[in-house]
Amino acid sequence: MPAESSLIYDLPAVTLRRITVSEMGNNVYLLTAKKSGVQLLIDAADEPEAIRSMIAEAAADTPCSPVLRAVLTTHQHWDHIRALPEFAAVPGVELAAGYDDATAIESETEVSIDRRLTHEDTVSYDGISLEVIHLRGHTPGSVAFVYPVEDGPTHIFTGDSLFPGGVGKTVSDEDFRRLIDDVETRLFGQFPDDTVVHPGHGDPTTLGAERPQLAHWRERGW
Repeated sequence: MPAESSLIYDLPAVTLRRITVSEMGNNVYLLTAKKSGVQLLIDAADEPEAIRSMIAEAAADTPCSPVLRAVLTTHQHWDHIRALPEFAAVPGVELAAGYDDATAIESETEVSIDRRLTHEDTVSYDGISLEVIHLRGHTPGSVAFVYPVEDGPTHIFTGDSLFPGGVGKTVSDEDFRRLIDDVETRLFGQFPDDTVVHPGHGDPTTLGAERPQLAHWRERGW
């Protein structure tokens, strides 16, 4: 049987590909700009050869020579950064992560984070622009990346801050309140129901599918 395609969305300006790696079931995402060939990788979690295969497959998504320009990391946890050193070594690749997680990522991987991102920053490379949303609680510097689509649903890459059925794990009541507040105000309060959520593990969902559960999540405390 043919291998399952990594292509999950063919959008007007970019393609979006995803593979799932490691025993933790981490999602790795790749955006490729059709007009420029620029590629952005989100969460170089593990299995660098599998990630390289996805990048190679994406050469079919653009008439240009594809060029990996950046690796964006949603948060510091080890299962999301195990392949980061391999891609940090690619010439011209920029590494970006949330300001409050960057030092921990550097300590864990021995790579240098080039851009330390804060809330409402924009990361922009030829043909791809993403808004940065700081979602405090799962880790101090967890961020989501927002890709708006003209005349179509917005796509948000939430790492481990938002999943189908709940927010990410927290270690204290204070962290939970901080995370549920940020998710409610900065995601559900800002984006419409058709917004597609791409989590760090598991299947995609939409804000509309999850919105009715917000009060329940807050009440149960996780």
